[in-house]
Amino acid sequence: MRDRTRELLRQVCRLYPCVVVSGRAVADVRERLRGVGLLEIIGNHGLEPSERLDEFARSVKSWMPELREHLAAFSGVLIEDKLFSVAVHYRGCRDVQGVQRALAELTERLHPLRVIGGHEVVNLLPFGAPHKGFALMAARERLGCDRALYIGDDETDEDVFGHDSHDRLLSIRVGHRAGSRAPYFLESQLDVDALLERLTAFREHSRPHPAAKEPAAT
Repeated sequence: MRDRTRELLRQVCRLYPCVVVSGRAVADVRERLRGVGLLEIIGNHGLEPSERLDEFARSVKSWMPELREHLAAFSGVLIEDKLFSVAVHYRGCRDVQGVQRALAELTERLHPLRVIGGHEVVNLLPFGAPHKGFALMAARERLGCDRALYIGDDETDEDVFGHDSHDRLLSIRVGHRAGSRAPYFLESQLDVDALLERLTAFREHSRPHPAAKEPAAT
């Protein structure tokens, strides 16, 4: 995260209840955003934390031997074990089509599981695990928020964009994508700073949100 974006997000967190919903593990995100003042961090595409984490961890553990065996021939492929989900990164691999074919065969054999594409990455999630849309709605209920503004740029953010009515959820996608369910978009990540500045200006004279604090360890 750019230093300017971090500072703007910190200011926004003082004025609004803010939550990050990430594909990364909670522990990873917490270290990256320490000191920002988020109320909650939700990881692994919306499934962490959950009452079913042990079940999800067992599913992921059962996938790993086959993933490592069948993708070992592809140089530049990184298998990221996030304990409750897996991300297969192939940005550094020259044989992209070969990796994609191998992954398609593997996921068919490992069924049932959820497969979500991304920027030169394939995410594998346990079947039936809650996604980002469910996670955001649950967080909104916990925080007593009637409406939410959500910004995202990943394929898994589409789970949020169309998950609620527009009068309760303002969805903004970063970058154009044909068929996106987000009704609004920003051109690039740099435009996120301008949006954060505007949100701060709306409440520049407001008192800090009383609940703002570092998210508790989970």
